[in-house]
Amino acid sequence: MFGLGFQEVLLILFIALIVVGPGKLPDLARALGRGLAEFRKATNDLKSTFEQDSTVQELKKEFRTAQSQIMLDNLSASIKTEGSKTDPPTEEISPKAPLADKPAATDTPQEAAVSETSENRKAS
Repeated sequence: MFGLGFQEVLLILFIALIVVGPGKLPDLARALGRGLAEFRKATNDLKSTFEQDSTVQELKKEFRTAQSQIMLDNLSASIKTEGSKTDPPTEEISPKAPLADKPAATDTPQEAAVSETSENRKAS
């Protein structure tokens, strides 16, 4: 306790006995004990306040993080819905008849020959 040895504590008590006197020494000891108890209580209250404050700060941080995440999710969802409204509708690709002059690029030579013969029959 405060780096005081047994001899130092006895010296302090002896000086207090001489200064205060034997009649008031018990009252002084009670007052000192109450003061120390009050000091400990105040210290413990301060520690608990700091712990509560740090807990509150952590909760606030978690709340802000969750709130930011929700805002980002809502923003990305609204961007997706707005993006689908502004995009032109995709049309289904239907097979087109090849041009009469040349076969389509996707036609194989056999398909090109078949389409040419069917066009020749239609023309006759």
